[in-house]
Amino acid sequence: MNFPWHQYLMASIYVFVGIFHWLKPKAFMRIMPRYLPAHRTLVYLSGIAEITLGIAVCFPSTSTYAAWGIMLMLLVFFPVHIYMIGNEKASLGLPKWVLYGRLLLQFGLIWWAFIYT
Repeated sequence: MNFPWHQYLMASIYVFVGIFHWLKPKAFMRIMPRYLPAHRTLVYLSGIAEITLGIAVCFPSTSTYAAWGIMLMLLVFFPVHIYMIGNEKASLGLPKWVLYGRLLLQFGLIWWAFIYT
């Protein structure tokens, strides 16, 4: 298991954020589009996915699959970022430029995961 330090950094970020899905689910439920059902369940499931993929990207036998899973997960999260831009309550009071920046950051995160495939 001799991966570059930035791969472990990426893994740590996903595990950390995944844990926060369980510690502060209401914060994540608030940014979910209204058309999605079972917000709490989806928040917990996405937290499990982030933790699982973050750990899996650290092992040679699963790192490539985990990187593809992270890219897919980030694509699935795009509607949340778009919803935050268009919904005042979901925006968490963040300026529009920050919300657009978060949306653009998704592309950078997808690229970051892609380099481990």
